[in-house]
Amino acid sequence: MTTPDPTDLPLGFRDRVLALVARIPPGRVMTYGQLALLAGQPGAARQAGFVLNSLMGGTDLPWQRVINAQGRVSTHKLGFGDVQQKLLEAEGVVFDASGRCDLKVRQWWPDEDRNAPPEPMLGMLPPRRNGPQDA
Repeated sequence: MTTPDPTDLPLGFRDRVLALVARIPPGRVMTYGQLALLAGQPGAARQAGFVLNSLMGGTDLPWQRVINAQGRVSTHKLGFGDVQQKLLEAEGVVFDASGRCDLKVRQWWPDEDRNAPPEPMLGMLPPRRNGPQDA
């Protein structure tokens, strides 16, 4: 399995994913697959995760509010799953003994049409990285 190349992401997908993440209210969550669907790329959950992973190095976006479809934090392999879970718990998200939150209670959907990709929120997005020279 290979890591997706950021240049292979559909035009505008990154901006739409980040615009959605910026809108998730405290104490609520979205799944990677849900982000991909709402950003206009159904089935691109892994690519949505890649977009969020590209934020490493600091961001004001509430990245911690994105979890997997089972209601679990899936960033443990990246070394910050405990941090993500603690941030969510501080917002009132409760995880059971198996590490799941109740998506029926905590999953957030925008008020507009669930199938319509959002417009990027100008000024809310971190600078775009074009390649290694920008790292």
